[in-house]
Amino acid sequence: MNHFVSHLEGAIDGTRLEYGQLYNLHAGRPIVVRYDLDAVKRAVTPEIIAKRPPTLWRYRELLPLPFSDGDGWWSELPVTLGEGLTPVLFCPRLGKQLGLPNLYIKDESQLPTGSFKSRGMTAAVSMAKWLGVKRVALPTAGNAGGAAAAYAARAGIECFVFMPADTPVVNQFEPHLYGAKAFRVNGLINDCGKIVKDGTEPMGWFDLSTLKEPYRLEGKKTMGLELAEQFHWKLPDVILYPTGGGTGLIGMWKAFQELKDLGWLMSEKMPRLISCQAEGCAPIVRAFEKGERFAELFPNAATVASGLRVPVAVGDFLMLDAIRASGGKAVAGAERSIAPWMVRASAAEGIAICPETAVCFDVLEKLLAAGDVRPDETVVVFNTGAAPKYLEALPVELPMLEKESISWDRIAG
Repeated sequence: MNHFVSHLEGAIDGTRLEYGQLYNLHAGRPIVVRYDLDAVKRAVTPEIIAKRPPTLWRYRELLPLPFSDGDGWWSELPVTLGEGLTPVLFCPRLGKQLGLPNLYIKDESQLPTGSFKSRGMTAAVSMAKWLGVKRVALPTAGNAGGAAAAYAARAGIECFVFMPADTPVVNQFEPHLYGAKAFRVNGLINDCGKIVKDGTEPMGWFDLSTLKEPYRLEGKKTMGLELAEQFHWKLPDVILYPTGGGTGLIGMWKAFQELKDLGWLMSEKMPRLISCQAEGCAPIVRAFEKGERFAELFPNAATVASGLRVPVAVGDFLMLDAIRASGGKAVAGAERSIAPWMVRASAAEGIAICPETAVCFDVLEKLLAAGDVRPDETVVVFNTGAAPKYLEALPVELPMLEKESISWDRIAG
């Protein structure tokens, strides 16, 4: 059995933990995976990776699931739905509107379950299966529940999903479609999280919540690994990322640090990470503005961007550490701008922009106006999910035509 994990580590205090054991939190905070990067460097190069199949598992030396030999024969097969590399799409028309010639969208909506959640769940469920887990549970504000249910079904693992009652309707149906036991809860995602925590002993399930186990982070990390490879190992100047629980933001920063230590990057310069939240739920923005390392519970959290409606995050300090280390910012977008930006960005480039990413574009426009992003910089915005999964976020009534008396002037107008 081969793997390049050296150990697990308590993120809050650096406590070293043994690989190959089931963990949730340590000292109430996340656990991260550490690798023997010298061994990775001896085993693989970017040139070797480029010749492998175009899936996120091409980075297996920087992922926790063990494999048997250098030819990629897995000692434990990944639980996969065929997670391909998501495209980085150049956006000239939208860039021209914004005065930003080098604007790109990395479109995560093309993953198997329609969002970036596929990345975390293929890694987390693969590791759960290898470690003998038979039953998992998690809270969700949107896409995570459907993704967990899909990968659990693929693995033959029982899955329980708890979601706020006003979760987008498509996200409500997905877990049920994949055979999970799904429940609506009169509350927010942190209330759902308490149900999962309280049920761990009586129900015997493993808690698959955001950053409450070590491996969803490793799957999300592949966004950063892919981005580096797609930019020929030279990273963009600015990354805008919609931030709820923050696993993707933390994971990308972890990926960039690992690539830097491996010596694979063509430049020492790191991207500025922009954490984008909605005005109706912006705990990380508030903590950033106050200069604090930990965020307080955001009261009365409400936003149509359901993936951003996370009033308290167990990885708050990891997000804030990464944002500050990168020279970035945490900025809130206006709730009233979400639907217009979904239409504006989607119509300009033909990419199905989700409400969370619409928040990023409102933030980007603000940063450009303030001079915090320059027109000559290369900017990547992450589209974390597919717009059709958020029907409630874009209420629209199409004009009705009477087929007996078509008005071409009306159609043209």
